[in-house]
Amino acid sequence: MGFTDIEVELCEEDRSVRDLAHKFAAEVLRPAGRILDRLADPADVIAPRSVLWDVFDKFRALGLDALADDPALVGTPRLARIQAMVSEELGWGDTGLAISLGVCGFPAMFARLLGRPELIERFAAPGSREIGCWAITEPNHGSDVLAFNQPFFDSPKIRADCIATKDGDHYVIRGQKAAWVSNGSIATVATLFCNLDPAHGLRDGGVALVPLDLPGVSRGVPLDKMGQRALNQGEIFFDEVRIPADYMVVGSDSYRMVSDMVLTMANASMGVTFVGLARAALEHAVAYAQERVQGGVPIINHQAVKMKIFRMFQQTEAARALARRAYIYNASQQPPLLEYSIASKTFSTQTAFDVAHTAVTVYGGNGMSREYPVEKLLRDARASLIEDGCNDILGLVAADRLY
Repeated sequence: MGFTDIEVELCEEDRSVRDLAHKFAAEVLRPAGRILDRLADPADVIAPRSVLWDVFDKFRALGLDALADDPALVGTPRLARIQAMVSEELGWGDTGLAISLGVCGFPAMFARLLGRPELIERFAAPGSREIGCWAITEPNHGSDVLAFNQPFFDSPKIRADCIATKDGDHYVIRGQKAAWVSNGSIATVATLFCNLDPAHGLRDGGVALVPLDLPGVSRGVPLDKMGQRALNQGEIFFDEVRIPADYMVVGSDSYRMVSDMVLTMANASMGVTFVGLARAALEHAVAYAQERVQGGVPIINHQAVKMKIFRMFQQTEAARALARRAYIYNASQQPPLLEYSIASKTFSTQTAFDVAHTAVTVYGGNGMSREYPVEKLLRDARASLIEDGCNDILGLVAADRLY
């Protein structure tokens, strides 16, 4: 597992789940992530014979998602702890693929939360192979769609790019979502955050479950990115797309509350996932420093390198402590506290970037080479400072909750 296993009060059953996730991360995610990262054309990442589809199949076969349906575990700190450990292991394997697997379940999660049998049957049936996405970011709106406590959120001068209009027993969706939608090019169902009344800025939003095989849905080309290249992202266009009114699962009266809840969950997940990346960078740096000889000795014997590695260890463990605490509390207690999830996301992603950067420094010139793993970790970590909300904007959202 890397370094000393200091998990306490962890029963053998829970430890075996964590170890299963680690094995999957080591044997499936890491090799697949390396292959997908090196594909020049992001369209090849989602091509029919891509290793990406093996990743999805093998993850479904693990059955880890079924833990969330266990009546004895639902809503408990124990389940939250297991999920946090699993997310860390997946992030240790490949953060791009970890995020892709995570957002797959967004539509099913909403269907289960509502508890409506017809929605559960359509979007969360046992054995479902649906691929979900969280369609919130827009061409003209990024982190601002999450800044519900900022003054501009209610301004009628701010117009959304994706609007749903009630039409009898249906809603008609017009507009688009931006190229940053994770799983955007491959999703079969979108958890669509859209605007219901442009007269009130971004305030009057709704959340719809939208099958993406409906007439009027189209996609852009997959986004060509610097990092997290294994994570498919792409635009979704809606041209007079009609959905049953029942598929609009959240209306404007509860939009802010639900948006708050989703961001709390998503940021907490990002926190534990990118602790995994920091841990991976640290482990690579230690292994390389033990092998690389300079001045007649392995470089780990040099004080400058030794202190770098200790600092990486210290940063990673501090991030883990915060991320784990925020995740467990917000997944098992009411009301959830968004400011803690934001603190976790922003601190852990910055830590992942800093630790990966130091790992490249430990590798020296080799750290810049694609032959070695740490340059990929640095690119993947850089993306995390923007996704699920830019860290600077998220900090403003959280700061207003502190007084």
